[in-house]
Amino acid sequence: MLEKLSMAVNVVRKDIIFHPDSSRVVARFLYSTDERSRSLIESILNLSEVGQQQELTRVLRKYAKRHRNILKIFQKHFQRLTSVLDLMEIDPGTLSDTSKMLIGSYFTMEYSIEAAAFFNPSIVEDPDQSRLSKGEKRIILSFRATGEGHISSIVFRSAVIDNDNLITVEPPGRMLNSPEHVRNHVYNKKSFLAKLGEMQTFECAAYVVVEQKLTDTFTYEELKRYVDETGRAVALDLPSQVFLQEMMWLASSHYEMDFSLDTDISERVIFPIADTEKKGIEDARFVKFRNENNEETYYATYTAYDGSSILPKLLLTRDFYHFSVMPINGEIAQNKGMALFPRKINGKYAMLCRIDGFNNYIAFSENINVWRKAVMIQSPRYPWEFVQIGNCGSPLETSAGWLVLTHGVGPMREYVLGASLFELDNPQNEIGRLDQPLLVPNSKEREGYVPNVVYSCGAFIHNKSVVIPYAMSDYASTYAVVDLKELLYELTNNGNLYS
Repeated sequence: MLEKLSMAVNVVRKDIIFHPDSSRVVARFLYSTDERSRSLIESILNLSEVGQQQELTRVLRKYAKRHRNILKIFQKHFQRLTSVLDLMEIDPGTLSDTSKMLIGSYFTMEYSIEAAAFFNPSIVEDPDQSRLSKGEKRIILSFRATGEGHISSIVFRSAVIDNDNLITVEPPGRMLNSPEHVRNHVYNKKSFLAKLGEMQTFECAAYVVVEQKLTDTFTYEELKRYVDETGRAVALDLPSQVFLQEMMWLASSHYEMDFSLDTDISERVIFPIADTEKKGIEDARFVKFRNENNEETYYATYTAYDGSSILPKLLLTRDFYHFSVMPINGEIAQNKGMALFPRKINGKYAMLCRIDGFNNYIAFSENINVWRKAVMIQSPRYPWEFVQIGNCGSPLETSAGWLVLTHGVGPMREYVLGASLFELDNPQNEIGRLDQPLLVPNSKEREGYVPNVVYSCGAFIHNKSVVIPYAMSDYASTYAVVDLKELLYELTNNGNLYS
């Protein structure tokens, strides 16, 4: 049997490059141990009042222009030292504002969020489409930014794409802003323990004690008190320690965050906040979701990493100022690469996923953050995807079907982009798949932090074209444009059939 080969789809690479910029920094809390912290605070307080003021003035002279309201940052970091001050029997109310701000400055460090890489982009329409010329659209690009220690965060750029698919990026702001966040989620005991059971067993002494303490609903602060009480009441063997840590790890996954209204979107950084994310936030796949009432919400699925475990999470916003975060629950929420469809299908949410790290699956659910079952819809077929196949962002709706950009991994761990088409009303059925890669790393794109990789977290249809932002070898990013009609022709007329 001979395979019927399709023609290669014409891909137009654009010359804009999104490079990492090491000058873009955020102010992070810096902490080592209680003992070193006590010694440091004592040294600061031993300075005279004049000496403290001189040191604070020096710090402000060097750093005030690099951060928005740096004194507020110092104050926030000082407030995180309550437990150490208690150990030192120091009442914060007895300290001068100068002492507090200077102590806060010593527990602050600059972190260059983009120093190592600026990659894995996605693209969505901006909520604000005012004051544009005919054929233009304002867009938001999201990126995975990586700095020292390979800690990843989510950053944004605002841009306008014109009638010729040329993207003009607005100059990024210089004062990066981390959000204020509030843990205000109310947990349901039954669903919380069900998710915890997916992560570990309950075979430990601590479970019996803390399970009895839990009320039907509880807050993060209440759970922390229950965990502390259990820790004092039970001899904590290793399984109990791990169990209690996992409880707090999971609870910290729910939070909300607000950015100041005077920030540009390029200044808003979603940096790891929860314990689940302390080693990074990976590969956010943004999509504009429209519900049955024609209301629009932006969702992003991403992977939180704490250094040993990963947890799929869901980010939602309507304005890119206020964000809510929650874990994705259910038996299939266990791997990278979940991508939400932009609308419900037959009354249910739909999600692409890769639960085995090898094949593409689809799942349906009545609850957007609970996913129980998945059905395999694609497995590697061609040599360039023999190692694994996965999605490159949320499906794009066309009159011919759901267009899904995929990534395939072949020899020498080379990542390439492909494309597939699925039925609109029954996306479990594949209509067609390109038998040749859509995009392969060229000589300029193959060199980087991880060689021979092109990768995307989401594309966009504009002016009868598919606009594909993509990463180049996990270092920098760019974009390419494909004619939608030509791509759909190859997917529907050739369809990779065997003759």
